[in-house]
Amino acid sequence: MEEIHNLIQFTSLKTILLERYQQKSNQYIKRELEAAINQFKKYADKSRASPPDFNSGEMGPFPILKKVITHAYHLKLPSQWKSIHPVFHISHLEPVKTSTIPNWHQERPPPIIIEEEEEWEVLQILDSKLKRGKLWYLVEWKGFIQDSERSTWAPTENLKNCRELIKDFYPLYSHKPGPNSSKYLFFMVLGGERNYQK
Repeated sequence: MEEIHNLIQFTSLKTILLERYQQKSNQYIKRELEAAINQFKKYADKSRASPPDFNSGEMGPFPILKKVITHAYHLKLPSQWKSIHPVFHISHLEPVKTSTIPNWHQERPPPIIIEEEEEWEVLQILDSKLKRGKLWYLVEWKGFIQDSERSTWAPTENLKNCRELIKDFYPLYSHKPGPNSSKYLFFMVLGGERNYQK
């Protein structure tokens, strides 16, 4: 009986020692992991730039309405972009590059409101292309100074008020895709974009 009692004490002592060993091991591993993380963070922070701080009301292509959290901003997007969520992570934003010429601002012109939609005036049509069965035009916008915004591709349905400019484009560039070109008419006969296969 005494042997069984000694065996039970030895087993419980062994269990206690094993638990203490596991606790000490876990504490050691946790300390070492924290030290490694801090070491990596120290080296990573040396090359990491702090994100720019944007303020409410700042203008770029889109005005900032408010800072949602530390790294997300709520922007005022045009009404035709209502399917896009207006909150953006700071990694998708960049500060507007200001001009080096004193007292000269590179602000985009205010939109013209037509039937409760914001529109900008088109200066001229520069090019046309078919993209997935849809006709697109390269448009030069009036009053835009920055190269990235001055000319952009727009689908035909966004240029309903530019019919005269589109008519003026084709006598000069009759070889370009247009509403009367055979490829475009072929796609429209097939049902337009919805039946177009890559």
